[in-house]
Amino acid sequence: MSHQVAVDYVNHVYETVTKRNPNETEFHQAVKEIFDSLVPVFDQNPSYIDHAILERMVEPERIISFRVPWLDDEGKIQVNRGFRVQFNSAIGPYKGGLRFHPSVNASIIKFLGFEQIFKNSLTGQPIGGGKGGSDFDPKGKSDNEVMRFCQSFMTELSKHIGPDTDVPAGDIGVGAREVGYLFGQYKKIQGGYQAGVLTGKGLGFGGSLARTEATGYGTVYFVQEMLKDKGDSLSGKTVVVSGSGNVSIYAMEKALELGAKVIACSDSNGYVYDPTGIKLDTVKRLKEVERKRIKAYVDEHPEAEFHVGFENIWTIPCDIALPCATQNELSEASAKRLVENGVIAVAEGANMPSTLQAVDVFLENKVLFGPAKAANAGGVAVSALEMAQNSARLSWKFEDVDEKLQEIMRNIYHNSMQAAEKYGKPGNLVVGANIAGFLKVADAMIAQGLI
Repeated sequence: MSHQVAVDYVNHVYETVTKRNPNETEFHQAVKEIFDSLVPVFDQNPSYIDHAILERMVEPERIISFRVPWLDDEGKIQVNRGFRVQFNSAIGPYKGGLRFHPSVNASIIKFLGFEQIFKNSLTGQPIGGGKGGSDFDPKGKSDNEVMRFCQSFMTELSKHIGPDTDVPAGDIGVGAREVGYLFGQYKKIQGGYQAGVLTGKGLGFGGSLARTEATGYGTVYFVQEMLKDKGDSLSGKTVVVSGSGNVSIYAMEKALELGAKVIACSDSNGYVYDPTGIKLDTVKRLKEVERKRIKAYVDEHPEAEFHVGFENIWTIPCDIALPCATQNELSEASAKRLVENGVIAVAEGANMPSTLQAVDVFLENKVLFGPAKAANAGGVAVSALEMAQNSARLSWKFEDVDEKLQEIMRNIYHNSMQAAEKYGKPGNLVVGANIAGFLKVADAMIAQGLI
């Protein structure tokens, strides 16, 4: 088959996607990035075209949108919008987090759900792709307001999920507090204890050790593999991490454990630069306990600087950059600045934090680049391990889960590298991860018939 036939096929399906889903820019971006990577696959395996795999894969199996009414502390009625996109169940039940953030809309949930298909496939675990959330903002809300919202949200969502159907977890704005409230409401509605319906639960009611740390740790384990292949390590490297939530905190923790020096982190208001090294205990207390803004860090550490505008964190010279905040936070200009300042490795702890143009800058300049669906897959991988523990009614030791996580991240790295090599893009982990994730799902879809 000619190369042009494969290109024409991919372009045709992408044009259909943009027409059918107007104004969904984040979804378009995720589809474009994956589609472009898959051209070599269709070159070598035209049967995937005959089975209309892309046309089927890009359409969610189900999209649920619903009203979420709740009472605030003033007794006023508030109304938010809830979503769940059940994208692909070819290799297992839908699996993907819930995001509570004002930016949440259909486009963002669909981009996250589409990415999740390939990410979950890469983990080697039997989990399909899904995602959900709401435009509710937990920031500034009392615990009671968050509880009332979560209960209203779960009252509707509970109709569509289950341990063998769809297993949500946390994401931005959904941490241990929110998962606890969601699980409690689901249990009340079902009239029974089904631990496997949600992951990221508290340790006292079916949660897994190392789940809290998994996404951040996994991102750094992936960097470790990239560096190891070049005969290098994290020891002595300077690291900049965007964000200061769960992923960022535990990426910083593992980087420090492996001998690196973290010099900056951020939140949506701005970033903190500490040339002596970020004091992680302070960040953990400010963010996980006191729920304060990162600006408060400099009140306790006068040697540090706070700067308004979180995007400027990438102007700080570093060896390793870990974007762990949100989508499209790292622009082409920021990527060029990082390259100018000598960055050697970038790994995405957040979902799609680098624009397509930024990714091109890294690849063109031979920067080691770990794309999100590979580098941050540790979180969902350990979620699947939590599901396994729930099914067996067992709890594994932290060390056992962490060891499994390290093995999964090593396998993701090597499988992605092998796929890139096989399909003519040696060393390109963006292409390799997309292809490795795609093949498993596509083959399962074909084996199951036209459904």
